[in-house]
Amino acid sequence: MKVLAVCGFGCGSSMILKMSIDKAISELGVSCETDIADVSSAKGTPCDAIFTSAELKDTLSSGSKVPVYAVKKYLDITEVKSVVEQFFKDKKVL
Repeated sequence: MKVLAVCGFGCGSSMILKMSIDKAISELGVSCETDIADVSSAKGTPCDAIFTSAELKDTLSSGSKVPVYAVKKYLDITEVKSVVEQFFKDKKVL
């Protein structure tokens, strides 16, 4: 399973979100690869879900074949873990 952390340019805030997602995945004890991407390349990158900001969610959702989850506070591990946990529940992994 693979998920993407996405921001506008694919290097700044997506890396912060990726690190929080990695921590949440570790705490949940699930095996999942995370990667970063910018908005334009995210739509063409094979993955199981996309995590991004609320501002980019609609842009990424249009035309995306995978679910897109919005995270408001990238450094809030409790929030990130809750959103990641919802993804795993939706995929029936948890």
